[in-house]
Amino acid sequence: MTYSGYPMAKNLQAKLPPTDTLIVYDRKTETTSKFAQEVAHGASRDGAGEKGAKVEIGSSVRQAAEKSVRAEDFPDMIHEAREQSYFDDDQSSEPVAQCKNGSPSGSKNLTDFPVTILADKEDRSFKQEVIITTLPEPNHVKNAFHSILHPPLPSITFTDPNTTERLFIDCSTIDPTSSREVANAVHSTAQGRFVDAPMSGGVVGAQAGTLTFMLGAHTKHGGLIKYRVRPLLEMMGTRVLHLGGQGAGLSAKLANNYLLAISNIATAEAMNLGQRCGLDPHILSELINGSSGRCWSSEVNNPVPGVSPGAPAEKDYEGGFAVELMKKDLALALEEASRVGARTELGERAGQVYEAVVAAEPGKDFSVMYKWLDGPIASSSSSSS
Repeated sequence: MTYSGYPMAKNLQAKLPPTDTLIVYDRKTETTSKFAQEVAHGASRDGAGEKGAKVEIGSSVRQAAEKSVRAEDFPDMIHEAREQSYFDDDQSSEPVAQCKNGSPSGSKNLTDFPVTILADKEDRSFKQEVIITTLPEPNHVKNAFHSILHPPLPSITFTDPNTTERLFIDCSTIDPTSSREVANAVHSTAQGRFVDAPMSGGVVGAQAGTLTFMLGAHTKHGGLIKYRVRPLLEMMGTRVLHLGGQGAGLSAKLANNYLLAISNIATAEAMNLGQRCGLDPHILSELINGSSGRCWSSEVNNPVPGVSPGAPAEKDYEGGFAVELMKKDLALALEEASRVGARTELGERAGQVYEAVVAAEPGKDFSVMYKWLDGPIASSSSSSS
């Protein structure tokens, strides 16, 4: 299993109370079956019913969304559409849905998108429906929201005065302009509030529950971030930062991933250089991580096999953050830089490098950059003795 959606859902399920029900959907039934089996195995090992929400398997995205709003005895809900690229070998090439009259149109029905819905039977002070999406590309997000918003979801008609409006949290890494279009589709059709909340930390962070979420949302609605968004995201991460208005979370994420894309190349080149000079990669890594060259790619996701415990490099670069997605994020960052007039000297060349790595090592974690540079050298450690 790869990417962040699966471990995020695992953390969410584990931290929700057993009175909640998590309904998962994916067209690959083996994925949802594995998820349910892992949860059941954990419950059996720890004592049935003692930890986390119950898990059920849904039949479609729309069916799950409609069920979540119709079921008045389930007032507190979460709906998560996770990365298609994580669950599907088939990378979507559907046209980008255009937003017209406040809502996306022109897309196919995305009933095959993976989805998770939580129905909470607890009587909490605020009754709410929260829909979380995390998808790989802008057209995926637009198409998914077309499926969710068309036809309009039934109104939330709870009579309790504490009932809150529907909340959409999009954790995808896409361009801010597309995100604002989707937000406008949600707001102009009065179907809820929208927050962009891309995350950082990779699969390692998703598994450990240490992700950082970057939020973009208007603050005029009082406690939206403090009381609704933050508590939920803190089940899957340790830092939730509000960067500003709509799209600000994505602007921050693209700036971060621009830096990550370049530092990943530099780390691979530095480790390759050191090995070719006869240095032991473990000692070189210890030096770098205790000096000014330290970065996430050198410390947490070191590209040399055996240097960072649990990193994708130890598993032939399987899992982790796909090099295709790093290439996509870098391209989005460069597009945004061009839009706002920010000068970038290294980005274009880095994009060419990732293009070559994608062609040579498709589907691998982006730290495979080191392998592409012909980094591994037989007996390099012994040559330094």
